[in-house]
Amino acid sequence: MSDILDQVTGQQDFLTKILAKIPGFKGYIERNDRRMSDKLLREKIANEFDALNQRVSSLQRELVDQGILSAVGSLENASIKLRQFSDRVRTASYGYSGVFDAIKINEEQLGQVYQYDYELLELADGVRSAIDNVETSIGEEGLDAAIRHLTTVSQQCVDAFNKRTEVMQGIAD
Repeated sequence: MSDILDQVTGQQDFLTKILAKIPGFKGYIERNDRRMSDKLLREKIANEFDALNQRVSSLQRELVDQGILSAVGSLENASIKLRQFSDRVRTASYGYSGVFDAIKINEEQLGQVYQYDYELLELADGVRSAIDNVETSIGEEGLDAAIRHLTTVSQQCVDAFNKRTEVMQGIAD
């Protein structure tokens, strides 16, 4: 998580570094750095899940090519959930702007938000594994179960983002 913040702060030019020495301006820069970090993180998560969803689309085409049409609709349910997750991550208002300008977030709350962000990244591994399982199950007896598992894992991604949103709202209250 700090790698993204380091990337943003490492790209500051000398003018920004000088202005950081002006009283009150440093807090503005830090908030802006957090916004940029949040934006980079969200883009990374959304892009990763877009790539995973592309794999699901490829599997759907493969199922059509093999004439296993009954599984295409079930796989679409997982795809919809992955798109929903990716869209929510990409379009939700950035955490550390607006809300955090008016209040002082403490380190514990910020740590909680970062923990959820990390969990969102970790979810990609579970989705990737579930997609791998569907891929190896094509033409096998366990295909329906593999698709149900992928759909469940995809829903868990949506649920995890909803929990993160609740944490963000709790901080704003």
